[in-house]
Amino acid sequence: MKRTSLLALAASVMAIASGAAQAQERIKFNYWYGLTGDLGEVMEKHCALFNQSQDKYEAVCSGQGGYDKAEQNTIAAYRAKQHPTIVQIYDAGTVNFMLSGAIYPANKFAEDYKLDIDWSAYIPGIANYYATSKGEMWSFPYNSSTAVFYWNKDAWAKIGKSEAPKTWAALGEDLKAMKAAGVECGFAFDFDTWMNLEQFSAINGLPLATNENGYGGLGAEVAFNKTAFVDHMKLFKDWLDAGYARIQTAQVGKTLVQSFADGSCASTTTSIANHGTIKKTQVDGLNWDVAMLPTLEDGKRTNSIVGGASLWVMEGKSKEEYEAAAAFLKYVTAADTGEKFIAENTGYIPVTMKGFELLKSDGFYADPRYAGREVAIESLTASGVTPLSRGIRLGNFTSIRAEVRSELEAAFTGQKDIQTALDDAADRSNQILRRYEQTYRGTDLP
Repeated sequence: MKRTSLLALAASVMAIASGAAQAQERIKFNYWYGLTGDLGEVMEKHCALFNQSQDKYEAVCSGQGGYDKAEQNTIAAYRAKQHPTIVQIYDAGTVNFMLSGAIYPANKFAEDYKLDIDWSAYIPGIANYYATSKGEMWSFPYNSSTAVFYWNKDAWAKIGKSEAPKTWAALGEDLKAMKAAGVECGFAFDFDTWMNLEQFSAINGLPLATNENGYGGLGAEVAFNKTAFVDHMKLFKDWLDAGYARIQTAQVGKTLVQSFADGSCASTTTSIANHGTIKKTQVDGLNWDVAMLPTLEDGKRTNSIVGGASLWVMEGKSKEEYEAAAAFLKYVTAADTGEKFIAENTGYIPVTMKGFELLKSDGFYADPRYAGREVAIESLTASGVTPLSRGIRLGNFTSIRAEVRSELEAAFTGQKDIQTALDDAADRSNQILRRYEQTYRGTDLP
């Protein structure tokens, strides 16, 4: 018995050693991602599932503590020649990476490493954000979202309505009526520019900047202080002053997502990616739904624009690392192992119509946990993509977002009037653009 046990133990040790050796022999590559918290855990799981799916390659996945940090860390690492093979970069970093000289364009990478990708299958409202002026995809769309309107059906029932308002003016009338009916907070908002400025401008066909929102070249200037966005923010200020709406940010103790999920505010606008969070954290009995964002004019709507991030392949890696990266990209962008996984584990949406149809056929949108998320697809495909709804291509756009956010906060806290605040934000934003243009003097946008 003792000899048998020793033989069994030896065989076990040899098997473990053999498995370890095989694991060590796997070709590794680094993947950096920006998502944090619960979504960061989903990224870790996606990596683990890929690593379990085969024994030739291994993705070494590292969270960077946020989208901004993922971009900054990757740029610094590239200069030190210690960059990852693949990095997840959010929408605002697109033009910076396009002009960086540090990336391996997705369309060329797919061709070189035999990735069978139908680029035309991507939802146009998503593809156009990451495509060059010639329509070439330089990154792989991965986790995508758009903004939608979250509304409490019971609060609207108090004023005899069973549908979400279709225009901002109608929302204002509903908020007034709900206040009279005893609803203390009809609408929660914050200073986020992606929802309040970028999505609003796109769906209403308004320019955020000249040169077709920057797609026409680096000489663009912002235009948001000269459009209906100014009056839109004045409307929000009126609602705030009248007690119809509240500012809800972490700084005041509760985010707009939290204020909707706990029932304290009857509506808000935020990403479809928060759909799952609200389902998980809502108070018992909360009766809610999502709708497309209101528009300025009833029946006049352009497609909304995408949020989220895409995957970029970096230059300067070995053929073996690229082969491993190709296997990973094939796995995480496939309709079943990629899009379906992301949709089921987050609030993000499929990025191709094939992925959307797969989820529909599986009954995904009939499940009460996910019902309503198809509204995001409807919003992204509400029209053909126009020069003002394909996206935003402004250098250092993260800094521009910060300027606008800061000035909106100043306006809504009574330090400035709306027009002055947006004029000041525009002035500083244009300074950012001119410095960026100077940095890339003589360079054309791809």
